[in-house]
Amino acid sequence: MALIGDFLRAIGQIPDGRFLIVFLKALGLTIALLFGMTAGAGWLASFIPTDLGEWWLVGRVELPSLGLQTLAIGAVLFASSFLMIPVAAMFVGLFLDEIADAVEAKHYPDLPEPRRSGLVTDLLKSVRFAALVIVLNILALVIYLLSGPLAPAVFVALNGYLLGREYFEMVAARHLPAGEAAILRKQNFWRTWLAGVLMAIPLVIPVMNLIIPVLGVATVTHQFHRRWHAARAV
Repeated sequence: MALIGDFLRAIGQIPDGRFLIVFLKALGLTIALLFGMTAGAGWLASFIPTDLGEWWLVGRVELPSLGLQTLAIGAVLFASSFLMIPVAAMFVGLFLDEIADAVEAKHYPDLPEPRRSGLVTDLLKSVRFAALVIVLNILALVIYLLSGPLAPAVFVALNGYLLGREYFEMVAARHLPAGEAAILRKQNFWRTWLAGVLMAIPLVIPVMNLIIPVLGVATVTHQFHRRWHAARAV
């Protein structure tokens, strides 16, 4: 499958200096974000009262403060598996250009200079996309609950669609007008959805979810150039 080949090419570029720098920056920022969330959860838990007073037939009830903090930190670490989906969405604006530049410099050196939309515009797009992912997943909670054992599949299908669509269109928009980028994505609807699904699955797996956003952008960059070349050859 061509998509697997794209992913293997992305992995193979990790030792490349230009790619490695952005890879380490993205990894460091993700770890710092998770560490900050964990520390914040422990800090907030310290404000929860531990003395619940006298209970009938039970006596005085006190909760272990260390246990509350541990529970809060554990909850954040568990939730991080699902929070990595919007984190991956944020990567679109923060690191997409740097990753795509590194991939294109190595594998597609004859390309013209890509379109640049500016840091502020990219950040606004990434915030908008992350907010869309969060809102749609909240709205889909009812569907998840009604899906029973199929809930993980529904979760992956929804977020795979969102990730595949946004990653592909933002990579494509570096070389095409926004309208043409959207058309090319729609012409390859199932391919981009599959690429998104293959990103969404490991994003809920601890440790793997730290590296998938960068490799996902690199993989979609290869996918875009394959599909763009095929479209021009017709």
